[in-house]
Amino acid sequence: MASSTSTSQRAPLSRRHFTALLSMIMALGALAIDVMLPAFDDIREHYGLPADSTRVAQVVTTFLLGMALAQFFYGPLADRFGRKPVLYAGFAIYGLGALGSLFAPTLEMLLLSRFIWGVGSAGPRVVAVSIVRDLYSGEQMSKAMSYIMAVFVTVPILAPSVGAGLIAIFPWQSVFAFGVFIVVVMATWARVLPETLDPANRLPIDRGAITAAIREVVTSRLPIGYTMAMTMTFGVFTSYLASSERIFGEIFDRPEQFPFIFGGIAAAMGSAMLVNARLVERIGANRMVHIVLISYVTAASVFWAITAAADDRPSFWTFTIGLAVMLSLHALLIPNFNTIAMLPLGHIAGTASAVIGTLSLAGGALLGSVIDRRFTDTVAPLVMGFAIFGALALGFILWAERGRLFTGPETHVPPPLPDQPIVQ
Repeated sequence: MASSTSTSQRAPLSRRHFTALLSMIMALGALAIDVMLPAFDDIREHYGLPADSTRVAQVVTTFLLGMALAQFFYGPLADRFGRKPVLYAGFAIYGLGALGSLFAPTLEMLLLSRFIWGVGSAGPRVVAVSIVRDLYSGEQMSKAMSYIMAVFVTVPILAPSVGAGLIAIFPWQSVFAFGVFIVVVMATWARVLPETLDPANRLPIDRGAITAAIREVVTSRLPIGYTMAMTMTFGVFTSYLASSERIFGEIFDRPEQFPFIFGGIAAAMGSAMLVNARLVERIGANRMVHIVLISYVTAASVFWAITAAADDRPSFWTFTIGLAVMLSLHALLIPNFNTIAMLPLGHIAGTASAVIGTLSLAGGALLGSVIDRRFTDTVAPLVMGFAIFGALALGFILWAERGRLFTGPETHVPPPLPDQPIVQ
């Protein structure tokens, strides 16, 4: 039987079109978080929370938990029925969660709707990563993921400003209405996307087959080691997302500047991902991860020392520059962590993407909530998180590589479709 990527009755997508589409599909989750960050004060007031309440951060963490846990179910479905049916199921649930958030009468109902919204966003994320793994491997996958994620991070650059603009014109709930609008747009656009699952790789919905696929992911030293390292770094990043509005709005007293600060840091992350796409072809994803992770731990330790020397109250510029450095290094790690974890698992790409995504996002959300609960009126918890979780990530990589850094497995595999049309 011919591969699903070898025949099509549709016009092929250009590489730029493919990258833009996959980027925006992946960005739906980030958009659902970032566009509503300027509404935190309104959420506190509307639901009767104190002005300094940290409960509003649960609007982010419940979304991330829903997104993380649901991936476990989307993966096997994507491996059985194909990528596009699962993508559209995710779109539908995403829209339902956004509608629920729009009309939530209580904070509890808002959190439930945000969880459902996160469940919906998991489908597009699993499908996007699976499609990339269907078509690429090794450094070429890392390069493709870097380009996709470089476009993807334009969402955090623009989304807070979009949210602030909506609130300035409409009621604050319009940030949730925007979620309904954007998923309709994406569902329309995604119609041009081809089905990329090779029929030979379809897996039955069978408990034994699914269990075997999950077992292969969690018992393989390289995939699980890199997944756990990614979980550690996601923990700090999740805390940053949930606490950034409070850090810049309250601790540094710059609430009006928050969208621009947040966007500037996201721009630095996007630039780092573009650099990664170029460097990874020269030095390899494996070597790249090891160099960057050691730099990450070193920079985090220096950042912690500087913060402690300032009695946990560094100046705005010291903190912001340090934060931009740490998150740029984070951006260099994530595409390569994901590439190496997925490397041996192409035959179960959907399930593998789901398990890796579930562990890293759910674990990251839980670790991030631990950091969030330690926030008072200083930035010390976040800065300490970079150093502690970075060191733990390095420990997992050392375990995965059996203590041998810079000499890991060769990851260069020629791309199945280097510059040819992507067809159904």
